Amino acid sequence: MGRRKKGNPVHGWMVVDKPAGVTSTQVVGKVRWALDAQKAGHAGTLDPDATGVLAVALGEATKTVPFITDALKCYHFRVTWGAETSTDDASGEITRTSDARPDAVALETALPAFRGDIQQIPPQVSAVKVEGERAYDLAREGVEMDLAARPLFVDRLMVVSKDAEGAELEMVCGKGGYVRAIARDLGRTLGCLGHVAWLRRTWAGPFEASEGVTLEQIEAMARTPDLHARLLPLELGLDGLTEVAVSEAAASRLRHGNPGDALQGAEYGEACWASHKGQAVAVGTYRAGAVHPSKVFQT
Repeated sequence: MGRRKKGNPVHGWMVVDKPAGVTSTQVVGKVRWALDAQKAGHAGTLDPDATGVLAVALGEATKTVPFITDALKCYHFRVTWGAETSTDDASGEITRTSDARPDAVALETALPAFRGDIQQIPPQVSAVKVEGERAYDLAREGVEMDLAARPLFVDRLMVVSKDAEGAELEMVCGKGGYVRAIARDLGRTLGCLGHVAWLRRTWAGPFEASEGVTLEQIEAMARTPDLHARLLPLELGLDGLTEVAVSEAAASRLRHGNPGDALQGAEYGEACWASHKGQAVAVGTYRAGAVHPSKVFQT
């Protein structure tokens, strides 16, 4: 007989308004402890100094993490002109300086090159893997890496405010975006150098920072029904997929990994999620009147 998993089978999402000074992994650990949950993960790492939305998935909701990771996310941040750092943010050592400062026209002229489908070189201190090791681990050992550029879709990048020493910007982007790299490359383009002074993720897919729970609230409500009441349904992680209703019999087939007939149609070959009485049963592909499951939910 296998060993029983520690904790309880808790399923759903906990949206945390992450503070500065803690890692995303530490936040996930705190949420898992506070809910006494068997399993937890998160959708999209935030740097330790960053704040805002960290969506923590519990139990069967962890199967929907890839859909939130792929969703658009919004960042509000400040770029400080005049210096580059080893981490591309304020926590690193200054590596280069400049006395140049851009005016408003130069800044607005530079922004279009950072919108749409762009190529972005990740920061040296990042979670990118290099020959099986994380770049941030190699960077701490003093290894300088020639990281390859990666594609990024930037839906929106706009100036919120500006002063002589920096600018606040808002960016909406897809999966894999590094705000620190945007600040670094924007500073280089403007000839003044730059780094992120602070960063806040205001929303990620369907999750809003304004609706997030703070770590203080999590600690105060730990192991109580009040904290469980703050859980959001796992179905929110499927927000970008088409919902297809199925019967109770089809739901049973799907949960066993078999195709289940749909009560409504979708586009042939379309990714979708099957629901029975509003509850997620499976994620899969719609073909010939049925959902063919790739992931099933056991809640």
